[in-house]
Amino acid sequence: MRAQINQHNYRYHVLDEPVVSDAEYDALLRRLQALEQQYPALISSDSPTQRVGSAPLQQFGQVRHDVPMLSLDNAFDDEELLAFDRRLKERIGSDSAIEYACEPKLDGIAVSLLYENGSLIRGATRGDGSTGEDITHNVRTIDSVPLTLLGSGYPEVLEVRGEIYMPRAGFASLNERARESGDKVFVNPRNAAAGSLRQLDSRITAQRPLQMCCYSVGRVDRGQLPERHSAILDCLNEWGLRINAESAIVTSIEGCLEYYRQLAVRRDELPYDIDGIVFKVNAIALQQTLGFVSRAPRWAIARKFPAQEQSTRLLDVEFQVGRTGAITPVARLEPVFVGGVTVSNATLHNRDEIERLGLEIGDEVLVRRAGDVIPQVVSVNLERRAAGSRAITFPERCPVCDSALVQAEGEAVIRCGGGLVCAAQQKEAIKHYASRRALDIEGLGDKLVEQLVDAGLVSSVADLYQLSVADLSELERMGPRSAANLVTAIAASRETSLARFVYALGIREVGEATALSLAQHFGSWEALQGATEERLLQVPDVGPVVADYLRQFFDTVENLTVVKALREAGVSWPDLVQTPAADQPLAGETWVVTGTLETMTRDQAKALLQGYGAKVAASVSAKTSCLVAGPGAGSKLTKAEKLGVTVIDETALQTLLERDFKD
Repeated sequence: MRAQINQHNYRYHVLDEPVVSDAEYDALLRRLQALEQQYPALISSDSPTQRVGSAPLQQFGQVRHDVPMLSLDNAFDDEELLAFDRRLKERIGSDSAIEYACEPKLDGIAVSLLYENGSLIRGATRGDGSTGEDITHNVRTIDSVPLTLLGSGYPEVLEVRGEIYMPRAGFASLNERARESGDKVFVNPRNAAAGSLRQLDSRITAQRPLQMCCYSVGRVDRGQLPERHSAILDCLNEWGLRINAESAIVTSIEGCLEYYRQLAVRRDELPYDIDGIVFKVNAIALQQTLGFVSRAPRWAIARKFPAQEQSTRLLDVEFQVGRTGAITPVARLEPVFVGGVTVSNATLHNRDEIERLGLEIGDEVLVRRAGDVIPQVVSVNLERRAAGSRAITFPERCPVCDSALVQAEGEAVIRCGGGLVCAAQQKEAIKHYASRRALDIEGLGDKLVEQLVDAGLVSSVADLYQLSVADLSELERMGPRSAANLVTAIAASRETSLARFVYALGIREVGEATALSLAQHFGSWEALQGATEERLLQVPDVGPVVADYLRQFFDTVENLTVVKALREAGVSWPDLVQTPAADQPLAGETWVVTGTLETMTRDQAKALLQGYGAKVAASVSAKTSCLVAGPGAGSKLTKAEKLGVTVIDETALQTLLERDFKD
């Protein structure tokens, strides 16, 4: 049973290819716990039930590395990387191209894992390279660290080296929980990973979303490893250890340059932070010939990315008004180059965040830009506070319409109470209404919305349907043909669905999924508008907060006036036949749509499937009921076939929906 659970851990946490549901896995683990409770003598330290100890340590022990954990030299531009390649060729006396292994340089904590006879006996930090801290009790809590190696053929003594890091999604969730509980938030994922590993109580570490990714080996006794670095990594992966899926082999230094360029473009899409690329000579024999200098190997180098954190000075704070009236403080910064771009503005989130930071105008601040996240101020250097710094004063009235500001109980956000009379909210409401997932008015972009409101041609979404070609032709960069196309697109948006219309209204906390649930539950606008809070709470995805926002919207005369004007302008949709969720033909199933569809968009296919009760997911897993694959389907199709998931094409989907579910 332990072996079975270890195999499931490997498939889930290392390969990302689970073959059992979460419920099945939990049942297996509970059964093992029950057996061990019944037969305590059979409990072993490498059991999946023994990942977390109970007694906190008093302090960390010291670990002496048998093979030093060296650092790497860095290259900061292409010329330095080319010079690295030239040095290697001069040293080996050959102009032949060198094969390199390329790996993303994860922004985490370097660690060493020591296995004896396949069992994990020690985990340690890099420390100064010669001596680190014993963190065995903490690394045992990380699911991607196997307590026992899988398979066979591994050396009797094997030291594995890698990086422990925190994925971006886990970091965001951890900080969100910290804010909600009033605890200290972490500056970045690397600090969060380091802080999690230095917990004396492993139960705290176990609650942190840490991952381990291997990149090399250290001590190896009584066993043989392959003669190429890439093949060694493949062995580690077969033995149950995670390696980076972005790793690649190139046949020359030009391949390294191209790999760097490609990953630099995709860097923000990765689910974790990286601060560069590591290039290693792939042949182990050549590594041994090249040797080491001081504290670094000659045969490896890190090509660094631009830093994603930099210090600068806060010049001022301005306040913006969002679509829902939320007042957001925005830091105006002394321009600084961060993460490959020049940053002069950064979000400060809300008043609570300003107070948490202890921020004042004139302070030296640390700015972070990672992923596609808006740059943000993450800390203040209080030791270098300027004598002339001044407190940040939050406005008492809306900076756009001068309406009073309100703050709901239990909310950190302060909002403008001006609603439809606030120009900032009007613009954002119109942009949202015209967006692709709402009424999808092609050609009505953000800049044009700004022009329409500023020119006084539009003051609410209903005014869009009164626009003429003559009105639009007078706007800057809007000729008669463009104006006619936009009028046609606006007219086409009159025919929509109830779900899209509800979403397009921009009601707080009502996203696409909730709007669809509301439409399916009530079937018509009249039934939805007249629903009591108690009836709203019967809808899936609707809790007390969302129900309250819905009733606030329906109880506001100005909102209903706009809806009435929209319907009088011809905006319409077919009422739905209400079907109890449990009676829908695809209720309880999870579908995925991939590739290019020919007779409908993927969004339309998603809406159709949701209309029949299916949940539509973004990725394939063992829980997927069916994959709809159009031309160009790639990795999702491959994964579905590997997992045995049912795959159909667009024609089969249409047949299913039109024939089997037509009633």
